[in-house]
Amino acid sequence: MTFSRLVSTSRWPPTVTTCLVVLDDPAGTPTPRSDAGGHRPPLGAIIASRARSGTREHHGRMRAIWKGAITFGLVNVPVKLYSATEDHDIGLHQVHDADGGRIRYRRQCEVCEQVVEYSHIAKAYDDGERTVVLTGDDLDALPVERSREIDVVEFVPSEQIDPIMYEHAYYLEPDSRSVKSYMLLVRTLEATDRVAVVNFSLRQRSRLGALRVREGVLTLQGLRWGDEVREADFPALSEEARISDRELEMSAALVKSFESDFEPERFTDEYQVQLQTLIDAKLEQGDSLDTAATFGEEPEEGESKDAEVVDLMDVLRRSVEQTRRARTGSD
Repeated sequence: MTFSRLVSTSRWPPTVTTCLVVLDDPAGTPTPRSDAGGHRPPLGAIIASRARSGTREHHGRMRAIWKGAITFGLVNVPVKLYSATEDHDIGLHQVHDADGGRIRYRRQCEVCEQVVEYSHIAKAYDDGERTVVLTGDDLDALPVERSREIDVVEFVPSEQIDPIMYEHAYYLEPDSRSVKSYMLLVRTLEATDRVAVVNFSLRQRSRLGALRVREGVLTLQGLRWGDEVREADFPALSEEARISDRELEMSAALVKSFESDFEPERFTDEYQVQLQTLIDAKLEQGDSLDTAATFGEEPEEGESKDAEVVDLMDVLRRSVEQTRRARTGSD
């Protein structure tokens, strides 16, 4: 589903804001339109129709966020690093429900109650009773990791890394004319069924990671440090529960009835789909505001559509008169 909209540069109230939505539904799902009398269908009918059209599509070209090299032994593999995942949540702003104005938050000091500029904001650590202020100079004095190497520390069996350790994932693309060293590492990891534990730095922070192969591509998965995983200490689990053989059999049978192969594309974020459907439906109904108006901006004189039409008519009139005069002179 795609849409486009035209919004006038009018001020509040929203009743003077116009919105035109052009729908192109690849699934062929009919969307309720205005009837011959100009009556719009109920918002609920539009939402129900849109919900049947399927999931949203997202397109975007990946951009490298880091360049460096994988090193193990004397082998050096130049690579580019890309984020392997993206967030498809729809971005929403906070507005005043009375007039649609954007909500802004001020950086106000609790002591002097003045609004503070970013250049005068420092960081601080609070231990509960005392606060240590860290200035920019303090932080600049700390050693910053700027290494451009993904240093292989060891190769471990993949099953030894608990999935709870995994963080953000990155794709690694070969960054040299020859991909031989890159493919050598790919083949080695596949043949040995091992994962490379690595040290690397990203955004001036030292990080731990796991280098593995996904569909023929080297993938760097960030790992949490050991002390970042919390202990699951639940007293209730220390109590012994009596489970009969019959209960175990019935539970196993239930699991078997749900057995399947995992296919991620079969699962959809229904909330985001319904939210986009609601937004599209409100756009089609004309229930929208001029974005500039939500910032308290007003159109300057001469920017209205009427002014544009008047200017155009004046230009046309003068052009016709000039042409007539030119013809009269030539005669």
